[in-house]
Amino acid sequence: MTTISRKPSGTGTRSAATRPSLNAAERKRLESAFSIPRGRFLAGVPIALIVLLWSFNGAEFDFAKLSEGAVNMGEFLSRLFPPDFSKFGTIVELLIETLQMAIVGTVLGGILSLLVAFAASSNIAPKWLYYAARWTMNIIRSVPDLVFALMFVSAVGLGPFAGILAMTLGSIGSIGKIYAEAMEAVDRGPVVAMEAVGASQRQVITYGILPQAAPNLVSYTLLLFEGNVRGATILGLVGAGGIGLELTTAMKMYDYGHLSAIIICIIVLVTVIDQGSALIRRRIT
Repeated sequence: MTTISRKPSGTGTRSAATRPSLNAAERKRLESAFSIPRGRFLAGVPIALIVLLWSFNGAEFDFAKLSEGAVNMGEFLSRLFPPDFSKFGTIVELLIETLQMAIVGTVLGGILSLLVAFAASSNIAPKWLYYAARWTMNIIRSVPDLVFALMFVSAVGLGPFAGILAMTLGSIGSIGKIYAEAMEAVDRGPVVAMEAVGASQRQVITYGILPQAAPNLVSYTLLLFEGNVRGATILGLVGAGGIGLELTTAMKMYDYGHLSAIIICIIVLVTVIDQGSALIRRRIT
């Protein structure tokens, strides 16, 4: 007669035979993943401190001078109160123009940046096109937006059109690189599977890369829009439209009440846009 032995039904313990075992080499590898590279870390700390002190010295950063100037900063801030909203209509009109510039600049810049990002993604473009696109973005990114604004002001004249062109061109260098890195970071599994069944490059991009990168692309586009709102304010300093010119005029005329009102309105606009962008990000992630 055969007897059937039953294992204990307790769920709190596991038999030794069913417990996973690790050999010495595997255990050492897993433990080393959480260890700090002490030698390199200790050697890097003094190097980092030396570079930091060298940078402080070269940049003439002085805490004593900052404390001495705190009184002047406090006096300047005190002049901003109370704010003068007597020209509130003008401020709102220029803020709307600034917002319109940012919207158009974001749409045009996002589309062009996405096209350049396809050429700057190592998993999509050939090497010759990849390096050409990367170098182009590096050159654009190294030039300040104010320089582009001055160039377009001299080409098309004063006004928001020059500012839109400057934002559009500047976006290619900054957000185009981020778009490309988002597409390079997608999971290779679906892409390899599509290539294995004979999918074309267009199909791989459309159904394998863009759906995975879409949430990041939308998030980065919202970040670009927020940056363009602030950028449009700065571009107005050189006559490229927006609220910046009014801000500069108030500073030159020492009209601190009007300056304070402009700053408050800009803060409100940026805060509203930031909260709206955060809400959209939560919806898509």
